[in-house]
Amino acid sequence: MHLLRNSFRYASRRDWAAIARDLKPVYTAANEAEALERFAEFSGTWEARYPAIVRLWEHAWAEFVPFLAFDREIRAVICTTNAIESLNARFRRSVKARGYFPCEQAALKHLYLVIISLDPTGRGRQRWSNRWKAALNAFDITFDGRVSAGRK
Repeated sequence: MHLLRNSFRYASRRDWAAIARDLKPVYTAANEAEALERFAEFSGTWEARYPAIVRLWEHAWAEFVPFLAFDREIRAVICTTNAIESLNARFRRSVKARGYFPCEQAALKHLYLVIISLDPTGRGRQRWSNRWKAALNAFDITFDGRVSAGRK
């Protein structure tokens, strides 16, 4: 995700949509060989205009390739960090407003109440969990039951 975001630092805002469209086949490829082919296509299109983006991906390729080993469902979870970032931002805002906690238990209770206040009726939690069913199955298979070990 950071590699993708950093790519936009080197591009003009008017080209962001086209760059995102051309990079998507690279990070959604089924394997490294296919990703390399898609990256070659991307490079052919954009290297003349934005050589820094191509160089960024070339230098980070070794760190990017292990990402391709995960199932598509797990990759989708990794790429959709907005919900996690939003929750972390709410935690930071709430803790900053509160300031001081007398003990660890008070801090944990406060964070729990922040989570509950985001979805007081519980209906959003049901929608959220349905979207994660495929990813949870993929996590359970990939990580040999470690995800479901605590659930009964």
